[in-house]
Amino acid sequence: MKTYIEFKKKRELGDILSDTFAFLRNEFKPFFNTFLKIVGPYLLVMVICMALYMYFAGNSFNNLLLGAGSNNEAINFATLFVVGFLYIIAVLVVYVMSQSTTLHYIKSYANGKGQINFDEIKSDVYKKFGSFIGLGFLVGISVVIGFMLCFIPGIYLWVPLALSFSILVFSDKGATDAYGESFALVKDEWWITFATLLIIGIIVGVANYAFSIPAQVYQIAKMGIFSGEMDAETVVDIFKDPIYLLLNIISAVAQFLLNLISVVAGAFIYFNLNEKKNFTGTYEKIQNLGEIRDN
Repeated sequence: MKTYIEFKKKRELGDILSDTFAFLRNEFKPFFNTFLKIVGPYLLVMVICMALYMYFAGNSFNNLLLGAGSNNEAINFATLFVVGFLYIIAVLVVYVMSQSTTLHYIKSYANGKGQINFDEIKSDVYKKFGSFIGLGFLVGISVVIGFMLCFIPGIYLWVPLALSFSILVFSDKGATDAYGESFALVKDEWWITFATLLIIGIIVGVANYAFSIPAQVYQIAKMGIFSGEMDAETVVDIFKDPIYLLLNIISAVAQFLLNLISVVAGAFIYFNLNEKKNFTGTYEKIQNLGEIRDN
């Protein structure tokens, strides 16, 4: 029997970290089955676009380096632009679908006391797609402007806005309402929220870097940097090397999946702050006790 993990309760920083990994460990099979059924097709398109982009980028670099004809160069750059644009769209869609699927899975899990409803999760993910795009645009613009204004405002904005997507799902708010309420949620709890997000970010960052090492090592070895025999042709060929492409694709997919740790941790942070301010979980328990007594 799997242990049910209650989301709607107060937690200390250490509890948030441990329960994040406990949830992913306990729900690994059903969660990733749900994730692959909903996000899998879009992830496959992203992988194909990434492989094509790297291949055509190698071709374009080859033409520049070796001085190919102007017509051939123009065709390659046009193709690279189209493939690059499709790759950016695919990454955006996969990112939105991944975050939405994870949060709606947690919502279904919490409401069902450990049981999930796949059809409901899938329906809600597509229903909230536009809201996620809109909120992502608001958050992205705000954080970028904040970092442009002497860096510190960007960090200040990043902390509450990182939780706005959880508010969008768990409080069933619109994009603008979720954006505004994120500041009220983090009020008086900014520093502990920042510390929790920072620690999770460091953990995920180290794991992401670990998955990028094989591609980096292969690139260094293939280009002959260790032996001192690097030449222009070798530099060009590496971008079309199938092993190098495969290692980069594996690294990119792994990094996407590892970032789900931050999403799950963000959900725990949201419920912790929401419980401190609104006592939602406590009121639900009292209501459930009353219903049990009435029966």
